Amino acid sequence: MKALVYEEYAPDDNYARILKIKEVPDPKPRSHEVVFKVNVAGLNHDDIWGMRGRPLQIPLPHISGTDAAGEVTAVGEDVTTVKIGDRVVSHGNLSCRVCTACTDGREYDCRTRKIWGFQTGPLWGGYCEYAHLPEVNVVKIPENVSCEEAAASSMVMVTSWHMLIGRAKIKPGQTVLIMGGASGMGTFGIQIAKLYGCDVIATASQNKLDDCLKLGADFAVDHRKEDWDKEVFTITKDLAKKKGAKPGVDVVYEHIGGSHWNKELALLKYGATIVTTGATTGYDVQTDLRHIFFKGINVLGSTQGTRSELVDGLYWLSQGKIKAIIDSIHTFENAAEAHTKMLKGNLVGKILMRPN
Repeated sequence: MKALVYEEYAPDDNYARILKIKEVPDPKPRSHEVVFKVNVAGLNHDDIWGMRGRPLQIPLPHISGTDAAGEVTAVGEDVTTVKIGDRVVSHGNLSCRVCTACTDGREYDCRTRKIWGFQTGPLWGGYCEYAHLPEVNVVKIPENVSCEEAAASSMVMVTSWHMLIGRAKIKPGQTVLIMGGASGMGTFGIQIAKLYGCDVIATASQNKLDDCLKLGADFAVDHRKEDWDKEVFTITKDLAKKKGAKPGVDVVYEHIGGSHWNKELALLKYGATIVTTGATTGYDVQTDLRHIFFKGINVLGSTQGTRSELVDGLYWLSQGKIKAIIDSIHTFENAAEAHTKMLKGNLVGKILMRPN
């Protein structure tokens, strides 16, 4: 079968130099596995980390791709919940399923956890014509959801759902600040917060503010302005007057990292929460601890989510309450351009790729 493969790292982000379309063996399912023909797969920032070889060196030769959707073509003898012909999407969190964390419903905390298409291999990811996964790591796609929508949702939707609902436990009427609202993560963050009846302030670059408002954000602020945080605080003061509450943010949804960290902490109310994952613009931040201990702020880490959270998210996607925002679709031949586009952030929503 055809697959997108690299055999060396590109710390200089020269993806065209390393990404090659190659023939690799067709997968055959083990007793507990499912094989599916990949219709489409979604790009994630961990693809870039993998090609850079940092923050960790992943197995080579490598096939990336954590979010893949398509039609089942073969099943192992012990598979009972999926049959040939079913449309499925990947749940990329591979865990042991038997440790204390897994049996407690926290498979994302499994000590042997690996992210499929990032930490797996050699040659085991979603950017190929046929992919294989354990039965428990595929989810059936609802009838009125396309493979494209499912692939654009898998990782970012379940991660967003887990951040806001599983970890921050958002409630109706809260003020939620969604950082990077036009990104794949941000588009789902906005919609999930609105689904739960929150007042949403989204940040994005100036040319993407309208996109955030169209998704349901109540306010949109350019976080590239030096004083963006002052604009956010002014908005919270107006909201506080209407609610008879104190100004400030109840929950900050953080996934971009970098230089905004202390401003985000300063915007939080007493006893409020910041939930963070990813840090795509940098994870080595300086923290003014006074923001945390004086106000009793909750700092929550979050990574991916559970299979059941993915099922929940797909249900609301099928009901039209959440939308998958697709920026563009490319073929493997244009993989270098697609990844460069994602790196530069010149997009709204998710970038997808097809084998051909």
